Amino acid sequence: MTPTSALTFFIAIFIFGITPGPGVFAVLSRALSQGARACLALAFGMTISDVVYLILACFSLSAIAENYGTVFTIVRYAGAAYLMYLGWKLWTTPSHTETGPASVKPSGTGASLLQGMAISASNPKVILFYIAFLPSFMDLTRLSSVDIAFAAVLTVIALMAGLMSVAWSASRARILARSSQAMRRLNRTAGSIMIGAGALLAIKH
Repeated sequence: MTPTSALTFFIAIFIFGITPGPGVFAVLSRALSQGARACLALAFGMTISDVVYLILACFSLSAIAENYGTVFTIVRYAGAAYLMYLGWKLWTTPSHTETGPASVKPSGTGASLLQGMAISASNPKVILFYIAFLPSFMDLTRLSSVDIAFAAVLTVIALMAGLMSVAWSASRARILARSSQAMRRLNRTAGSIMIGAGALLAIKH
């Protein structure tokens, strides 16, 4: 992974981290009721599950890329289509579904960590996202353990920065955090990026 692709990967994961979904809604709910600091363990739990999915995706895609070139091409096009589908879904999400984050009951650090892991691990779209996204940033035919470790570190930092930014913003601006207009704007920005990433992945050789 080159410095440029590493920076782009970091930014992409950061954006993925703040894109509305079950994890972001859980963080919003916790931050709105208990403040940003109470979200730390919850966010770290989500990040742990994401890193596990990232590692699984790296090994799976590497094996496909090395041994089954045609299959990998199909996977790449399917991934591009999936990213564009996610972008379209974000663009067309009705505003009334964006104003009711799921509640997260107060709990200790250990319980919050497990809650975060469960939220991310129970969402199969996470691994699909990584399978679709990784070919844009890594040469999967020459993937090493160092590359995977570096990607994992970038993912931890980017996701924690994204999720805690959401938590901090929600705790500082409770009205804005519940605003359907603000969430719609965030959805459409993230959706545009997803569609663009899918298009780039489709034309990449």
